[in-house]
Amino acid sequence: MTWAQAFALLLFAAALVGRTWGAATAGDIVNLGYARYLGNRTFPNTNAFLGIPYAEPPLGERRFRAPLPLNTARVRKESRGLAIDATKYPEPCVQGTTGGGDAGGAGSEDCLKVNIYAPVGAKRGSKLPVLFYIHGGGYVFGNPRNWPFDHWIRQSPNVVIVSVYYRLDSFGFLATPEFRNPVFGDFNAGFKDQIQALAWVKTHIDAFGGDPTKVTINGESAGGSSVELHLVANVQRQLFSGAIAQSVYRTPLVTPEQQRPLFEFYSSQAGCGVGKIAQRLSCLRTASISALARAQDASGTSAFSGPFNGFHPVLDGKLFTDLPTKSIIAGRFHRVPLIVGATSNETLSGSADFRTTLPVFFPLLDNKDLDQYAKVYPESDFSNVTQRNEVITGESELICARTIMGSAFSERVNAWTYRYNQRNPTSGGVGVGHAAENWMMFLGTNTGFNGTTTFTKMSPIETSFAEELIAYWLSFVRAGNPNTFKLARSPTWPQYSKKQRNRISLQQAAGSTTISGSTIELESTKETERCAFVAGKVEHQQN
Repeated sequence: MTWAQAFALLLFAAALVGRTWGAATAGDIVNLGYARYLGNRTFPNTNAFLGIPYAEPPLGERRFRAPLPLNTARVRKESRGLAIDATKYPEPCVQGTTGGGDAGGAGSEDCLKVNIYAPVGAKRGSKLPVLFYIHGGGYVFGNPRNWPFDHWIRQSPNVVIVSVYYRLDSFGFLATPEFRNPVFGDFNAGFKDQIQALAWVKTHIDAFGGDPTKVTINGESAGGSSVELHLVANVQRQLFSGAIAQSVYRTPLVTPEQQRPLFEFYSSQAGCGVGKIAQRLSCLRTASISALARAQDASGTSAFSGPFNGFHPVLDGKLFTDLPTKSIIAGRFHRVPLIVGATSNETLSGSADFRTTLPVFFPLLDNKDLDQYAKVYPESDFSNVTQRNEVITGESELICARTIMGSAFSERVNAWTYRYNQRNPTSGGVGVGHAAENWMMFLGTNTGFNGTTTFTKMSPIETSFAEELIAYWLSFVRAGNPNTFKLARSPTWPQYSKKQRNRISLQQAAGSTTISGSTIELESTKETERCAFVAGKVEHQQN
């Protein structure tokens, strides 16, 4: 075990018990003007400030509503001039089921907080670029504690990293057409949490040494979907200057009307199915977390027969005025440099017959659509039926965001794409599945139930590859280019364009910690053509 691996294990143990490393010094306390926060010295060159609020707690009448900016006067008064302990991870937002037979419900509603990782000695005026990370989990579950960034700062102590908690599942994405009247509630509350966190960063990150004008948003899966939505959202204030979208979750952005059956079911399951809408929402706002957790978990079972059975962002006509794929193809997006990519074999529907699984993911697909899929993905192009089904579902659900976004962005700004080609060694599968890069980038993490995770020891070769990935990502954060501060052993990552569809295949070297296994390749013509077909299905895929 290398010293870095040993220290990473110690870091995880410290996170579990919420312990600080060594005695606190003045440099471990950050003064935000309205409050001072004491952080953890997790590495000799790294401070972690955990669970810092960015908005008012969304409790009581604030349930299912957009976040309110943090009342700094309240925080100042409650702190009584003392440094607030920010050395322990907070409770995650209320979790939904992972779909693995577990029940959700762990966590807290008072969760609108951020974890901030900064170099020791960073201070106002340091002007360090900022990475703003949005976790995945299908908008249903996820705990930022499970994706720590201390070792990223240890490797590159010239950035500040912010990891955001946002409301999940029904707590963040309950929708019914009546929310068009804000008296009743707000659409996309969980996404608006992310916007509020970005606004808080804009105002306060300078205290941690960060540059509020140089913020790169980054996320994987639902986090990658969130990045895509931020790029097309109707937000006038410029809150970020770069974007990294990993394995974009291309879930339908449905209308509030399409979500009404889910709302009716959820309300009934929670014991609030009687009365006018105001009475029912009042009931839902006073219901226990456990009652709502059971109701939201039930929506993903056979108890609910509606086609749209997940609490996700909706097409509200204000924040989101069109489907993201349509906006991106039309050039209606924030013009910032982009990295976008996917893993080699990812799918969210497995290898079952695409005619059965694809309409579950995209309920508006009809038999005519499926016949067209069969022609665009002929059996002769694949080794076996399993591979064909995985490619058909995986490209529509995740992978084709790479081509769609890369093509549109590269016409206007600098863009890079990748194919992540290193399997999670603990996954048990043979392919490079969804979220495989998370295992590598975050100390061997594998998500468990109710906000838990399992960290697995990494080999020296895996640690070396992780350092290569982190260097590319943080080079982009620092310079808007993954090559400027890449490791010397890493290949130069060429830009993507419609004329030259270059991308990097990210993989570890066999048997060596001193060379890179990553290579440069071209996106295949067949993949480009298939993704053009997928983009043409935007109205029925609703993404």
